[in-house]
Amino acid sequence: MRMLIPIGSIVNALAVIIGSLIGLGLGSFIPDRVRKSIFQVIGLFTLILGTKMALETNQVLLLLISLVLGVLIGELLGIERILDKVSRLIKEKVKSKDKLFSEGLITAFLLYCVGSMTFVGAIEEGINNDKTLLYTKSLMDGVTSILLASSLGIGVLVSALPLLLFQSILTWGAFYFEGYLQPDMITELSAVGGVLIMAISLNILEILKIKVSNLLPALLLVIPIYNLVN
Repeated sequence: MRMLIPIGSIVNALAVIIGSLIGLGLGSFIPDRVRKSIFQVIGLFTLILGTKMALETNQVLLLLISLVLGVLIGELLGIERILDKVSRLIKEKVKSKDKLFSEGLITAFLLYCVGSMTFVGAIEEGINNDKTLLYTKSLMDGVTSILLASSLGIGVLVSALPLLLFQSILTWGAFYFEGYLQPDMITELSAVGGVLIMAISLNILEILKIKVSNLLPALLLVIPIYNLVN
């Protein structure tokens, strides 16, 4: 069996790094009021994107059950707290004094990694060796990282590392377990990811403070629940 190198994910991570470096360089030249306005626009765009993804579900009950059970598991495990500790540990390792490091790292990682393009793109590369969608996502993430890094700092740049790991695992998983993946299942995964993106947007817009990381188990629950009800 051939060895698969996740080129699409590597390009995606490099795009985030390059975009973040540009954003960090421009950050000091952007007035706070302009930066705040840009951040609000990102929040609105994220809300629209997440809503569109969530509405693509064909099984609303599956979506609800996945989210409810997912947040229960997330709260019991304290995933938000664990990720915050990990991000603070990374902050110490890179000797960053950025007060928004943890927020930038977690927000960027979730925004880049729970969208439909992440799942579909990584799976397309794993099954068909088609990197087109991930290349498109790389361009979008690169531009987004310029805006995010200018507002949230170096944590956005560091998010490229977990992004690379997460997408590579998805690609390798699709490569080795192709027979277990169905298009309808991917749609439901994307719908749950859409709800998580909506939650991120509400945090960005400061409408609500949602522990988005505690919702992450919902993504893992979609597959077994889908197989149970279908």
